[in-house]
Amino acid sequence: MADPSSYRPKPGQIPDSPGVYKFRDEHRRVIYVGKAKNLRQRLANYFQDLAALHPRTRTMVTTAASVEWTVVSTEVEALQLEYSWIKEFDPRFNVKYRDDKSYPYLAVTLGEEFPRVQVMRGAKKKGVRYFGPYGHAWAIRETVDLMLRVFPVRTCSAGVFKNAARTGRPCLLGYIGKCSAPCVGRVTPEEHRELADDFCDFMAGRTGTYIRRLEKDMMAAAEEMEYERAARLRDDVEALKRAMEKSAVVLADATDADLIAVAEDELEAAVQIFHVRGGRVRGQRGWVTDKVENVDTSGLVEHALQQLYGEETGDSVPKEVLVPALPEHPEAVSQWLAGRRGSQVSLRIPQRGDKKDLMATVQRNAQQALGLHKTKRASDLTTRSRALEEIAEALGLDTAPLRIECFDISHLQGDDVVASMVVFEDGLARKSEYRRFQIKGFEGQDDVRSMHEVIGRRFKRYLQEKERTGEWEETPAPTGPVPAPQNDTTDPGTTDPGAASGTTAPDPDAEPREDDGRPKRFAYPPQLVVVDGGQPQVAAAKRALDELGIDDIAVCGLAKRLEEVWLPDDDDPVVLPRSSEGLYLLQRVRDEAHRFAITYQRAKRAKRIRSGPLDAVAGLGETRKQALIKHFGSVKKLKQATIDEICEVPGIGRRTAESVAVALASAAPAAPAVNTATGEIIEEDDGGTTT
Repeated sequence: MADPSSYRPKPGQIPDSPGVYKFRDEHRRVIYVGKAKNLRQRLANYFQDLAALHPRTRTMVTTAASVEWTVVSTEVEALQLEYSWIKEFDPRFNVKYRDDKSYPYLAVTLGEEFPRVQVMRGAKKKGVRYFGPYGHAWAIRETVDLMLRVFPVRTCSAGVFKNAARTGRPCLLGYIGKCSAPCVGRVTPEEHRELADDFCDFMAGRTGTYIRRLEKDMMAAAEEMEYERAARLRDDVEALKRAMEKSAVVLADATDADLIAVAEDELEAAVQIFHVRGGRVRGQRGWVTDKVENVDTSGLVEHALQQLYGEETGDSVPKEVLVPALPEHPEAVSQWLAGRRGSQVSLRIPQRGDKKDLMATVQRNAQQALGLHKTKRASDLTTRSRALEEIAEALGLDTAPLRIECFDISHLQGDDVVASMVVFEDGLARKSEYRRFQIKGFEGQDDVRSMHEVIGRRFKRYLQEKERTGEWEETPAPTGPVPAPQNDTTDPGTTDPGAASGTTAPDPDAEPREDDGRPKRFAYPPQLVVVDGGQPQVAAAKRALDELGIDDIAVCGLAKRLEEVWLPDDDDPVVLPRSSEGLYLLQRVRDEAHRFAITYQRAKRAKRIRSGPLDAVAGLGETRKQALIKHFGSVKKLKQATIDEICEVPGIGRRTAESVAVALASAAPAAPAVNTATGEIIEEDDGGTTT
């Protein structure tokens, strides 16, 4: 626990201008980002007597090891920079709202030649116009089904569209009149785009124009005695009215507003947002957050506005935003919102009338969401805290192990030996921190030696990062041999952990680089290392840490047979009660490490089994391998071919043909396949296989 006075800036160092400040911990991670109209006054509040601080603020300042700031010109710039840094660094002590679900949107792909109407989730894409979000996907589909009668826009996928264009036959919707069938040329691209634009205008709230136009056309058709056309137009009007009825009419037709309500207690807060467009509630969403910083309702509202509109532009930011409490500096926030929209945005608290009544409805939804969330999570929070405390007490730790890393070794009879590292923070799995390793230091099966290698490689990376960031001046001499650097294999989609995170082994000739506060792979030490195994594996892990000079990380092992907890240098295990929450957490951590390791090991084994002799030919890609197999019909026939015959395959030169012939000649003969149903040996012939 750090003493805030040890890193408190001198009074004359802090400017009295607007700016954004960052608190960093001892590992240079950014743990809190804030903004201030006057940096000197705001930062002074953090360095008063600890007893006078709010408990959450006290935890933050004692966790931090340094503070720095950036001066900006205006409060609007401070608001923008604060949002950018929170998104970039993901500080643990900032309020971060979590969506309780992935909300569906009604999307129109206006960027395509023939725009498509569909349900979309996830990040917004360029060239797509979104309406919503909605509470349920079925609500979108019901509305779209009604509106396609009037606006028959394409809803099919690209594959269906191309297939219809190739065959010259539209899909079922084209036959029943709910698609204008641009795939077969019933309408031109310009006519179809006009339908899509009309669809968007109606969804945006401009409904009266279309209904009046359809009613006028219906009356004209009736006067001309075109009764069938008049009846169809009448049904179209009814369909549009039913679609409108699915969104409750709550405000005047021209009202475009978002209503934000907050329900909170001492520990958590829930935010509910109603999106009103054209006087109707077009969408709803909700967030829940832990109040990890000392923040009031106005602060929660400001954070919600940042998350809600931080990446939105244009009409996605409404003309009016109604809130239960104004942010600390409402003028700056209003100016920021206006910059995102491109025109004036009204930020205010509703005082009377329909808007106040609707705000009360949103508030009730927020209260219900908070109550439901607490019901789901109350026992979970209590259980996790008790589990960490029990582990700390059983292992003799000074504090609860907030970060636990668990390692497991997996192999199949000594082949494809791999290891996994899983991370639990605050009792919850942090899958983005999972890592996996290939054992490269030796061949064969030796779980103890494998564990020693993996622990050494993981914490060697940690020491390299610690040295790079300048947390010590001199590297302490290790007490034993230090494992050589290895190229670790990490999660799918990542490369070497050091390269992927922008870190490499320290180069004495390179200029030191400033740490940017972003999370680095292998950069953070755990409070507890758990290994899957008993006394030998624990001793190997402890020996690896000792060789690196690391003595402030606890180590234990969990043996599967009796679920005993082993500590280094202890002849007897620690036996936790079967009903212990601490034991249950250790079991979950161990089982997750085992699952992650065996998944990787099976994937490697499957890849090795699928490989053939042609895979050993350097420079022979998948396309040319397929060309060889197709030309000769089988690997057996290819093996019998001469070099000149192999050269006849398009794209195969003489050097490649020679390499193919050598690889096939040196390959060990495959074991005969057996039909498991009959017991017969399956032999390969010219066309495939026979028995």
